[in-house]
Amino acid sequence: MSDRPKVLYVCTGSHTKRVFRDADYQRMLELFEVTPNECGENWTSEEVAEQAEGMDAIVTGWGAPRMIPEVFEAAPQLRLIAHSAGSIKSLLPREIVDEYIIPREITVFSANGAIAVNVAEAALGMLLMTMRHWVQFSNWYHETGHWVNPLYDRNGQFLHGSTVGVVSASKVGRELIKLLAPFDCEILLYDPYVDEDDAAEMGVRLVELNELFERSHHVTVHAPRIPETENMIGDEQLSLMPEGATLVNTSRGSVIDQAALVKHARARRINVCLDVTVPEPLPPDHPIRGLDNVIVTPHCSGSGYYGYFEIGRQTVQALIDAFEGNPVEGAVDMARYDVLA
Repeated sequence: MSDRPKVLYVCTGSHTKRVFRDADYQRMLELFEVTPNECGENWTSEEVAEQAEGMDAIVTGWGAPRMIPEVFEAAPQLRLIAHSAGSIKSLLPREIVDEYIIPREITVFSANGAIAVNVAEAALGMLLMTMRHWVQFSNWYHETGHWVNPLYDRNGQFLHGSTVGVVSASKVGRELIKLLAPFDCEILLYDPYVDEDDAAEMGVRLVELNELFERSHHVTVHAPRIPETENMIGDEQLSLMPEGATLVNTSRGSVIDQAALVKHARARRINVCLDVTVPEPLPPDHPIRGLDNVIVTPHCSGSGYYGYFEIGRQTVQALIDAFEGNPVEGAVDMARYDVLA
């Protein structure tokens, strides 16, 4: 009988291929007694509960069902839930956290730090693409055969020497701040959960939301979708943006008031790139789809081999650390559950 910790692996084969290098997955199989999901489809909550008896850890991922009380009743010795994906909120509702996770001191790991690397890279590229009008110049040349699009200036205040506003020091926001370091730009941050010491450590200046929009040449949004951020950015903030400013959103569409966004983009005051919208995808008659100064991408900023495979590596490391008694990097602070994305 194996003395290795017992791990219930809920994820499907397609998820495994997406986020685990073969070597990382094999390492997990060697170090732990793994019960895999071999049915080819996502299990239901009840099926997870049926498989959970005697388990020390559960590995979940995209498509994993919500955890129900029967899971925890079946596995009283459960020590770790390792989520090989991002947000844990759909997986672990508040009542489960309060009744089981916190009282039993179950560690919950999320790989959102790995995904953040991909999103931050995409956000940087979207900032450059949008402020430099590369899409508009390329489309104009392909569609008309003319070399220069007269609606857009080839010169402007690009990243070097600019002021960049970062909305929320989430994991993505912090990764982007690191990527902006070589560009000799002033970085303003709005985040009510960050103090001056933390801001100083990041090398940014902490400001209120309106000041950020008024002073920034370029704004990038990384706020979570929670009640406090619903339409947090509206007409008041967009009105403060300088003429020709750049706005990039890779967080959630609900953070920006859509009617206000259409108003200011339609007036051609700002240049916009949206990786997220409300709804997704936008219907054919949505006004944003007719605005050439609004670039829309299909919620793809989190994609990328590096970050995806980092998910798998970090998940296996979380299992190792948990059962060796070491701190788990990527452990979710359940005291901050209400403000998690």
